[in-house]
Amino acid sequence: MAVFRFPVPAASEITPRALFDTRRAFLRDAGLIAAIAGASTLALPRAAHAQAGKAFAGAKPSPLSVTGEKPTPFKDVTTYNNFYEFGTGKDDPAERAGTLKPRPWTVAVEGECAKPKRWSLDELMKLAPIEERIYRMRCVEGWSMVIPWNGVSLSELLKRAEPTSKAKYVEFTTLNDPAQMPGLRSSVLDWPYTEGLRIDEAMHPLALLGLGLYGDVLPNQNGAPVRVVLPWKYGFKSAKSIVRIRFTEIEPKTAWNQAIPNEYGFYSNVNPAVDHPRWSQKRERRIGEFGKRDTLPFNGYADQVASLYAGMDLKKFF
Repeated sequence: MAVFRFPVPAASEITPRALFDTRRAFLRDAGLIAAIAGASTLALPRAAHAQAGKAFAGAKPSPLSVTGEKPTPFKDVTTYNNFYEFGTGKDDPAERAGTLKPRPWTVAVEGECAKPKRWSLDELMKLAPIEERIYRMRCVEGWSMVIPWNGVSLSELLKRAEPTSKAKYVEFTTLNDPAQMPGLRSSVLDWPYTEGLRIDEAMHPLALLGLGLYGDVLPNQNGAPVRVVLPWKYGFKSAKSIVRIRFTEIEPKTAWNQAIPNEYGFYSNVNPAVDHPRWSQKRERRIGEFGKRDTLPFNGYADQVASLYAGMDLKKFF
């Protein structure tokens, strides 16, 4: 079992910075941030501008999108992130991810399947017409966003590999290159970053192979050039900058579960009834709003995904 190496703090101890964030929300609502930005010529970090244009401007709106919820502003989506490969602070990814080279890029699909293949980014972009899916996303630390993603169902890729009867799980592995990801030089986790799903979760229509957001390709700090998006699970389950997808017969080891197993379970479904050992999950703060709202079971996607866990003790399998 991996040992979490202190004094590098756990995610919860690094963020959220509750007082700071509450102050930011208040200032934004009061209209003061724009004035301050104008006076100081404040600009978005370089990584947020890594891609220009609207590569997916014609993406088909998906019926899987949430309706009636205002998307989180692009600036917040691209400057308030967890991506420990670039640092443990929320602004570190936007400031440091310019070192990531999203092209050329390949994703190997392998393991318990009949047709393993290494996919180029261009091939992934042609899997199916790119959709826009507006999803709620909930972080285990207690904050949430509503993000317009662009991509295709993860199943569109997985089924082409023809998984065998032994394929019970799917493992995702993130790029492991300290030259491109300076945070890998730290001992905050055992690298490379890995995550995993049961195969029925991975094949679910909500599971997205993310290739963009807000109509354009993914900014580096948001997991360029390809990531997983799982809106009913806590955000760390949605692996970023993936280079390998592997079908396995046994449950794969995952980064945070290996580091702190009593705090980060394999399933990590959004569940307000199961508190994190150090804080409640009953309420959340939507970035850009003042105050908190109730956390919804499965992040509001219970009608779509609850059947995946029928008969399971969701407090034991957290």
